[in-house]
Amino acid sequence: MTPAREPSAESARTHPRHPAAEGFCRAVDRVNEWLGVVWGYSILLVTLAVLYEVVARTLFNLPTVWSNESVIYVSAVAYLLAGAYALLYHRHVRIDLIYDRLSPKMRTRLDLVTFAFFLLYVGTLVLVGGQMAWTSFNQSETTGTYWNPLIWPVKLAIPVAGLLLLLQGVANLLREIGLAEKKP
Repeated sequence: MTPAREPSAESARTHPRHPAAEGFCRAVDRVNEWLGVVWGYSILLVTLAVLYEVVARTLFNLPTVWSNESVIYVSAVAYLLAGAYALLYHRHVRIDLIYDRLSPKMRTRLDLVTFAFFLLYVGTLVLVGGQMAWTSFNQSETTGTYWNPLIWPVKLAIPVAGLLLLLQGVANLLREIGLAEKKP
């Protein structure tokens, strides 16, 4: 019988620290990457809708009733869902001048403290946004304009965005505290 070998530093870096945490992080990353790309491309639809409206109104004196609201609503959903995508790539505002000067241990402590505030923020998005979306859905709320589309799908994007932010924030925290391997 041979004695068990200690894992080398190289194998410790290549193997996840906790398989469940690693799987969770990968799944959340994939969802937010996919949604970020899809909704990023929706901005092309926004651009086309604006272009169509300008041409129809200016050249043919045929303004649309749907273009303005469509642009606002698609842009709003894209903006909301882009939050988790930005968090995936650490593109939110952070005071790097101070953060980068901290030791890794202090960074982890600061991440844990700020995570509590993050939870309050996303919790508010999910709970209040969910209540707003549910009320809007139950009332079949519309915009009151000539086109008059339902507004609850846009309001539903608020709690969905909060949930996606929460999941990505947890994934990032798991990496920061060492339960999952950091992204390269």
